[in-house]
Amino acid sequence: MLIHRYYEWKLKRELKSFPDSLCFMITGEDITDAPQKPLEVVKWCKNLGISRVIFHINTKKSESVDSYISSLKKISEIARLTLHTSKGEEVLGEGMDVFVAVGMSGRNEIASAVKKMAEEGIDPDIVEEKTIDSYLEFRNEPDLVIKTGGNHLTDFLIWQSVYSELFFSDVNWINFRKIDLLRALRDYQTRKRRYGK
Repeated sequence: MLIHRYYEWKLKRELKSFPDSLCFMITGEDITDAPQKPLEVVKWCKNLGISRVIFHINTKKSESVDSYISSLKKISEIARLTLHTSKGEEVLGEGMDVFVAVGMSGRNEIASAVKKMAEEGIDPDIVEEKTIDSYLEFRNEPDLVIKTGGNHLTDFLIWQSVYSELFFSDVNWINFRKIDLLRALRDYQTRKRRYGK
């Protein structure tokens, strides 16, 4: 335990810059196995001064939400939680922004944005990136996306995260520790962001 504390202290000392917005992509199985982990992670991020945290829970089993919804809502005790589920959007608490999206699809979001533009008669010749941005449901552009468990990314925020830095952790969500977060942040600060240039 002492060695872990020392390593955590050492990693913190190496960190000079932090992402403003951080996104975690996890599976339905991850959240079922460790429903308290998002609250724990939010506490870490809050103490580090990160402004916004996003969690995408990749699941098609909407009925499974009931088993972990109460754990997710506890985030509102220390932050402003915006919770998106198949039942709609709910905003709770105040403080740093935390967004949790359960079972949302980036492809469906873009398709929905295009449909809305068509319904409103938007001239295709005037459609630019900013136009599409304004029709998206999620306006968050994460600086860093973390995927635990070594699995592939989901399609969530596929438009918004095009310039995001990606970090793949071999550690499964249930075993994800503060040290693993600090490692991801250390990796982030070594990168030169080009924003597609």
